[in-house]
Amino acid sequence: MIYVSRKEHFNAAHQLWNYGWSAEKNFETFGPCANPNFHGHNFDLFVTVKGTPDPQTGFVIDLKILGDIIKAEVIDKVDHKNLNLDVDFMTGKMASCEVIVIEIWRILAPKIQEYAPNARLHYLKLVETPKNFVEYYGE
Repeated sequence: MIYVSRKEHFNAAHQLWNYGWSAEKNFETFGPCANPNFHGHNFDLFVTVKGTPDPQTGFVIDLKILGDIIKAEVIDKVDHKNLNLDVDFMTGKMASCEVIVIEIWRILAPKIQEYAPNARLHYLKLVETPKNFVEYYGE
């Protein structure tokens, strides 16, 4: 099994806010991330695909095509956007990194398999800050 990875970058704003809670509880729980005017990050997204190399190309997946898929399906939808207000796949969801990465998985996994039937999405890593990131294996 071979693992190949692609790194992409996007900038986005979001707010952590639970509408079932009081403002006091939101600010107590989420601190400055509950800012009513939102806040932003420079995100890095790592996408790892696993599989066996195609005997004719030597690729598990063409990394240029993987980049095109990530850009069309995710980056173009989130870059310089407000994740709470502008992004269709985040409508009605908490805009935490944990939820964002799950939603990105749901988008990318079938697209990758459609393009490269012998490859599978293995892992996503979403880096929010140099100190904070989430990892997801689709479980």
